Amino acid sequence: MKLIHIVAGNVMGGPQRYALDICRHYAAQGCDTVALTREAKGVDRQFEAAGVRLAHAPLRDYPDFFSSLMLKPVLESGPAGETIVHVHRYRDALTAIAARWLARRPDVRIVVTRHISERGKKNWLRRFIYRHVDAHICVSRFARREFLAAWRSGRYPFDTARLHVVFNSRNVTPQREGLPEKGAVTAMYHGTLRRGKGLETLIDAMGMLQDTRLRLKIAGTGEPDFCDAIRRRAQSAGVMDKIDWVRTPGDPLPLMAGCHFGVLPSETPEAFGLANLEYMAAGRAQICTFNGAQPEYMTPAREALSVKPGDAAELAAAMRKLYADRELCAEMGRRAAATYDEKLSWPRFISRLDRIYQSLSR
Repeated sequence: MKLIHIVAGNVMGGPQRYALDICRHYAAQGCDTVALTREAKGVDRQFEAAGVRLAHAPLRDYPDFFSSLMLKPVLESGPAGETIVHVHRYRDALTAIAARWLARRPDVRIVVTRHISERGKKNWLRRFIYRHVDAHICVSRFARREFLAAWRSGRYPFDTARLHVVFNSRNVTPQREGLPEKGAVTAMYHGTLRRGKGLETLIDAMGMLQDTRLRLKIAGTGEPDFCDAIRRRAQSAGVMDKIDWVRTPGDPLPLMAGCHFGVLPSETPEAFGLANLEYMAAGRAQICTFNGAQPEYMTPAREALSVKPGDAAELAAAMRKLYADRELCAEMGRRAAATYDEKLSWPRFISRLDRIYQSLSR
């Protein structure tokens, strides 16, 4: 099988790590694996280290004929009936559909993973794309429901047998270390720094915990204007000296050994919180909002403490609870690790994805 992942984006966010993990797996299996990227050094470096061949294209918004032309020769060299293009945005699916036509390779199969929770689009272009994609993967049942809610009549513009639900995972061997015994208790947020992730609420909650020695680690990258705004908010709240800011363009998992619990107070409903899963894989408790797919793989008060979106006082109370009770923190982490192993492990994920790929090969 030849596997091509179209990886848009200039930094290693959730969809990019998802694609990298899949490519690393199939490259290790001896498959001809290619990542089509924007030639972003931070992204390319990690795919190259995983033994994945690189190709480049602009990967712009619609229409993107140049990217289709650049993908065409990559498709032409793939084996008949065993070439799959896996994309992570529908605009890239259109690029793949056009390249398939240009290469005269109707046997090439196109897979889309939906990493978002929003309704499907009903315009003619999206209907065309939906019909010509061979498999749609939703990362949760919540994401699937949101996608299909656009067609309340049940008259879908594509065969729903092509629509699959596959929970996310990470292609890692979890390194589960005990909670740090020395130093201050540390909470950690990691992910993209942008509006909707609840970072403003998190800063406000830290302002309510000034009587504690709790420290916060914020790891990630984002728009410079937003990053400046939350730093100013931390200064105004008087907690700048309690926060460690870590720029992490790569994998956040190694940082988790130094924290006691995660904090993910997202205000935007999550299709599947990859960061939630990463704390579970590391055996760490977490505090998060249950406003999206989280109830499908976590139970409040078992693997995580649940808080309302945008409620700084409730978030501060939950953080105080884990700060004060290390045994509870450790026990929730153990439960989270057990749930990850049972429901979200990499072997479980990749066997499901492999069946989808094999069903498309002829």
